[in-house]
Amino acid sequence: MNRSKTLLPYLIALVWLINGLFCKVLNLVPRHELIVQRILGADYSRLFTILIGVLETGMAIWIVSGARKRLNAVAQIILIACMNTLEFFIAPDLLLWGRFNAVFAFLFILIIYYNGFLVRRRRLNLI
Repeated sequence: MNRSKTLLPYLIALVWLINGLFCKVLNLVPRHELIVQRILGADYSRLFTILIGVLETGMAIWIVSGARKRLNAVAQIILIACMNTLEFFIAPDLLLWGRFNAVFAFLFILIIYYNGFLVRRRRLNLI
């Protein structure tokens, strides 16, 4: 099997892990909390940021597990599209590349689609 096909889920999971655990839960990139604050309000922005980060970390674990690969891909695509649409209209000034972030989100969605629907699952040969 092609090495890039076996590494791809881990690279996708790494994006979720970095954004969830490091940027949000550990607050290494405070801009993430500012985005949450802008979208959901200031009262519980830290709590919501941590919750979102924990869920993103859970997504990374789900990806690595390989369980329900297509459902996982659909969930990722919907989440990324929703998050980036909100950010595009409500908090573009807080995004790393402004509204250009939408291009990177779309490319990430294409990679997730490729991994979830076009890459064949690896079959175990138990002999």
